[in-house]
Amino acid sequence: MVRIKDVTQYLEGLAPLALQESYDNAGLIVGNPNHKVTGILVCLDSVEATIDEAIEQGANLIVAHHPIVFRGLKRFNGADYVQRTVIKAIKNDIAIYAIHTNLDNVPNGVNSIIAKKLGVENIRVLNPQKEGLTKLVTFCPIDKSQKVMDALFEAGAGNIGDYSHCSFSSEGRGTFKAGEDAHPYVGKIGEVHKERESKIEVIVPNHLQGNVVSALLKSHPYEEVAYDLQALKNTNPFVGGGAIGELPKEVSTEIFLQRIKDTMKAGSVRYTKILKPTIKRIAICGGSGSFMLSEAKKAGADLFLTSDFKYHEFFDSENQIVIADIGHYESEQYTSALLGDFLTQKFSTFAIRISAINTNPVNYL
Repeated sequence: MVRIKDVTQYLEGLAPLALQESYDNAGLIVGNPNHKVTGILVCLDSVEATIDEAIEQGANLIVAHHPIVFRGLKRFNGADYVQRTVIKAIKNDIAIYAIHTNLDNVPNGVNSIIAKKLGVENIRVLNPQKEGLTKLVTFCPIDKSQKVMDALFEAGAGNIGDYSHCSFSSEGRGTFKAGEDAHPYVGKIGEVHKERESKIEVIVPNHLQGNVVSALLKSHPYEEVAYDLQALKNTNPFVGGGAIGELPKEVSTEIFLQRIKDTMKAGSVRYTKILKPTIKRIAICGGSGSFMLSEAKKAGADLFLTSDFKYHEFFDSENQIVIADIGHYESEQYTSALLGDFLTQKFSTFAIRISAINTNPVNYL
């Protein structure tokens, strides 16, 4: 039997909640995590219409990209669409889970799928997360060092880019004296003991710190485990917002803008002055991305694809980059299919359906 918490834990393994932005509200918004899953409906927006769709489909879990609740609700009297959606979900025992900016901030997330749809290759993070890494340093008897390292690696430590099991070890001599109530692994109570030990150093993403420390304590033979957690200034190049990459070869700027319109099914593309006849390097930020324009410029992008630019913000291109704004819904529309693929690969005992409802509140003539 698959419970709601099994699904949410799987999704949080792909996009940890700790990676969401401070203003966000990703996670289980409505529902009991211990309830059995009868079906999943995947959508961009969980609104009243998608609750009705879930009821029709026999699904009791909605996985949405956008959280229906961003701020605290003080009343539940149906005064707005947010309250009505939550009330309807609770009445019909339907859980709502949101996977939002945490999915924006991981590889193979929202921005990656846009890039792939447009033929962009060599995809990297546009704005890597800063100060998101910690160095764990610990000490253990030499004959147990491999067991401890294996546990740390299994918990997610020691990954640097495409390399795993990264660590540094050195040998030294540790000393300690066990007190009367201690149960030492080596040495005798009341005597100073000297032990040949390995010093182990590994990199740990901050969002996995709890898991890694827990694995250390469980695998280590000592009753009291000595370890240090050192915050690093390094950026994590594989976690963060936006994406940047290159087209296989230079393409006419006008042709690429038309490709954007067709591929992203955009009602229109708002763009700034075309600066040169061809482009190659493309920056992308699904959803509202004007705040990432400076990063796109620094990265040397020829064009920055995103949405929700305000009139005066278009001037910020400063004739250095082409801004292409396609609309918020349009930039994130493939997220549902992405989530559907993730879930289908993992769960096969119940139906997983993509919402057929277009929840875009914006229309075009």
